[in-house]
Amino acid sequence: MIRHLVLFKLDEGVERDDPRVVRGEGAFRALDGTIAEIRSWELGWNLSDRPIAYDFAINSAFDDLDGLRAYAEHPDHQAGVALWREFATWVVADYEF
Repeated sequence: MIRHLVLFKLDEGVERDDPRVVRGEGAFRALDGTIAEIRSWELGWNLSDRPIAYDFAINSAFDDLDGLRAYAEHPDHQAGVALWREFATWVVADYEF
């Protein structure tokens, strides 16, 4: 299986209640059950007040790299990515488990 982790950092001055952020979060929440290749789907807001912490995380799993690629190319995922580009940056880690 492949674990796909994404950590998002909101741009300076952007808050969680910004309408763009609310739409972006909703777009990613809606992916659970929408994209057949997703085997596990968790996401949420960071609780840590540490300065190095990111703001939002997605923790997901796929059977294999082909499933991860299908997810990454899926139009609903791409639509969510386009929203998040407006107000955040992120880092990704994919690993086998």
